[in-house]
Amino acid sequence: MSLPTSSLPDDVRMRGFAQRTTVEAATAWIDARASALPPERVSLWSAAGRVLSADVVSPANVPRFARSMMDGYALRAAATRGASTYNRLPLAIVGQSLPGQPFLGAIGPAQAIRIMTGAPLPDGADAVLPAEKCEIQSGDEEGIVWALDEVPPGKHVGLPGEDLQCGQTALTAGRVIRPQDLGLLSSIGQRDVSVVRRPRVRLVITGNELLGAGSAAEGCRIADSNGPMLAALVERDGGLPVLGTDRELSNLAAYLVPDEPDAILQAMQAPADLVMVSGGSSVGQEDYAPLLLAQHGELAIHGIAMRPSSPTGMGVLNDRLVLLLPGNPVSCLCAYDFFAGRAIRQLAGGSAEWPYRCERLPLARKLVSQVGRVDYARVRVAGGEVEPIAISGASILSSTTKADGFVIVPANSEGYGTGTVVDVYWYD
Repeated sequence: MSLPTSSLPDDVRMRGFAQRTTVEAATAWIDARASALPPERVSLWSAAGRVLSADVVSPANVPRFARSMMDGYALRAAATRGASTYNRLPLAIVGQSLPGQPFLGAIGPAQAIRIMTGAPLPDGADAVLPAEKCEIQSGDEEGIVWALDEVPPGKHVGLPGEDLQCGQTALTAGRVIRPQDLGLLSSIGQRDVSVVRRPRVRLVITGNELLGAGSAAEGCRIADSNGPMLAALVERDGGLPVLGTDRELSNLAAYLVPDEPDAILQAMQAPADLVMVSGGSSVGQEDYAPLLLAQHGELAIHGIAMRPSSPTGMGVLNDRLVLLLPGNPVSCLCAYDFFAGRAIRQLAGGSAEWPYRCERLPLARKLVSQVGRVDYARVRVAGGEVEPIAISGASILSSTTKADGFVIVPANSEGYGTGTVVDVYWYD
């Protein structure tokens, strides 16, 4: 496939960007096109972390029956009136109730049954006297329990519908399912649940200089670092990462896409809900991805007023979002955080907002920026103060591993002075 260098208006190779889109405009473009995918039903065993696509309504009372909340004796509360350690009152033991094995008879005025926690309360009983408030004697008085304390009606009894009532909304749509939610869903008889489908995110990792992830460097060729990093970020944000050739994630170089227009286009057109191209998005002679997107789809944005990640692009191909991320690792991470992650979280039914914990802390020294662009500054936190590491060096990935988090400097600011309280987004 030939790509002329001068006749295409979208061709910025070896010429640079005439203008750059603001971060706010690029974010708004993403938000207008990223909405939750259709639902699917999944087993409770695989639903943790997924997003509910519809309200869950309880089809019955939980619990369905009155049950004991203590180990002890089920009885009529009136039978214990006046009981104390100095005034023991005898009750005839007429049976027992165990979880799943209820007592089938009824309790009379001066009778009791042994009952375990969670077991059904028998007819006639309205309270449970805990075992420690009773005394059992053997011998001639076997079959008698002595009440050593009073209990009011309803004491130590779980009532039907006490947890959930029939028709009550148990969980609402949009909720990220937690482990305890699975227990609740199971308690109302839900074997599976409707959740937002996880987006399949195709990772198109380009670069003739790249070796498979984890490979030892060979001459001027280097190991791919963006592939495993992006795959982990996609999974964190609720997506399913798929490599350019549909291979399983591995150290094999076969998943890498060469800097050739036909190969890149084929990978971009492969099945997915969102396509993410790493590398080939800037103004170099072999940066083909923007032109391919413009020729075969829509290149809506290319070049953003931010540092790093200025060469980021975005558009649509075959009705799917395509995000063009820079190849330099820090730029790639920054562009993912600002744009790709935001899109994936919304496709997965989640929140568009940053997934990072935020804390306001003072700067240990000034943080310099430039008006007209957004800066993504990596920082360390020590002694409750923020120490900038770098806002440049887009290929220095260790600046992110040494960092505790990052600070965003808005486009209308020249930076912050020493002691200024800033928002720190933690990488944890």
